[in-house]
Amino acid sequence: MGASIGRIDSSSQPLHVCLLGLDSAGKTTALYRMKFDQYINTVPTIGFNCEKIKLISKGISFLIWDVGGQEKIRALWKSYWRCTDGIIFVVDSCDVERMEEAKMELMKTAKCPDNHGTPILILANKQDLPSAKDINEMEKLLSLHELSSVSAFHINSSFESNSKMERTSNTSCSSSSSKVLSEPQKLWHIQPACAITGEGLTEGLEHLYEMIIRRRKLQKQKKKR
Repeated sequence: MGASIGRIDSSSQPLHVCLLGLDSAGKTTALYRMKFDQYINTVPTIGFNCEKIKLISKGISFLIWDVGGQEKIRALWKSYWRCTDGIIFVVDSCDVERMEEAKMELMKTAKCPDNHGTPILILANKQDLPSAKDINEMEKLLSLHELSSVSAFHINSSFESNSKMERTSNTSCSSSSSKVLSEPQKLWHIQPACAITGEGLTEGLEHLYEMIIRRRKLQKQKKKR
């Protein structure tokens, strides 16, 4: 599945994305599968890796910062996610013992004020293994419903006053804008994946791109009011 992801096209402006998650979740393996479309044996990341990836199906590029996931390094994550376009959070679908730790770090990341409204792609990695939890189980274990609450709060607070003004001043010529504001704005997606084979990585990036575009449209509408 990684074959539709190629190398960077230097003529495009890449979207900046942070690749986060606990150590041994498979972040760097996923990064280099996306970069080279083949399995690269990796070592634990001390610091960061940075690669430019092109998503051919959308004609856009990502500049992905892969930051180490060891506990002592996690305090540095915030230095990388400032002003980022999106976040990829990789979780080991087999490591039930550390699922609570992964959930805590994911929620801490999502609820940071810097990241309110930032699209988050959760990669449920290692789905090729028999002990991997399926997507429904992963959603429950990671309490992903809480991410919906974070996104909803951010969007509602951003548009509440503008929506009220729109309803009272001009309801006839703003039906399309009202529709966008009233629709559920889910800015997270969980994607089953296997970093070794590349399964699910392209689909995940496509979802992340769509969420980034959706967020930009919302921000553009906000500026017009």
